[in-house]
Amino acid sequence: MHLTKNMSRIQSIFKQKNADEKIMSLFITAGYPDLDSTVDLVLGFEKNGADLIELGMPFSDPLADGPTIQYASNVAIDNGITMKKIFEMVREVRKTSEIPIILMGYINPVFRYGVEAFCEDAAECGVDGLIIPDAPLEESTIISDSAEKHGLDMIYLVAPNSSDKRMQMVDQHSRGFVYCVSVTGVTGARSGEEVVRSVGKFIERVKSNVTKNPKLVGFGIKSHEDAQLIAKDTDGFIVGSALIDIIRKNFPNKDWKDHVFNFVKKLKYGNL
Repeated sequence: MHLTKNMSRIQSIFKQKNADEKIMSLFITAGYPDLDSTVDLVLGFEKNGADLIELGMPFSDPLADGPTIQYASNVAIDNGITMKKIFEMVREVRKTSEIPIILMGYINPVFRYGVEAFCEDAAECGVDGLIIPDAPLEESTIISDSAEKHGLDMIYLVAPNSSDKRMQMVDQHSRGFVYCVSVTGVTGARSGEEVVRSVGKFIERVKSNVTKNPKLVGFGIKSHEDAQLIAKDTDGFIVGSALIDIIRKNFPNKDWKDHVFNFVKKLKYGNL
């Protein structure tokens, strides 16, 4: 991938996409279903159509997450995942891939590691951006200054209950893209109709207020059809819980990764 000066890997992805193409970002909990699979999964996702990777940093009290991602976090913690191991995984991916990697998780493990050391080590191993849902804009300077210093894109969230003014503020402070949470509530796959019903008016407001950054919509997408419908007026979509559900259903069968990669390919391209 050719990076122009001052442009991050994340920004490049959006610059290079075709007008009618939807960017697909996939969320996977680092260390789930086991420590050895994360790197293989990331590389396999890329081969099957993923444009961005959100790597979850497991935490024992994930406030914004539903049962699926809570479960994956607990398994990863039991597997012995640590921040240092996550950085090692990114380093391993970087040996063969330039796919943008965003670390997503909660502020507590970052505090524990040390904010400055965390940002420095994340950037050094090849991380491109951060999503920290419990460090809202008003309090985010606790990490955003260090992130900026080390060239990490800070990505903030807007939701249906965000005011127009707040959306504009998020747009000003985000770099990379703005994460549009399609429904209020915790993460999890929902029925496509449920999300589409609530998402239309919300995305209209997002389009009026978020004008500087690309927009990705997430929470509740579980099929190609959902993705195309829900993301039709945005730059792309994010899938997490539905992907972890597929892994959970198939692991540890011998061919579990094939099932997972087929699901990813279908998410992006439909039934080819």
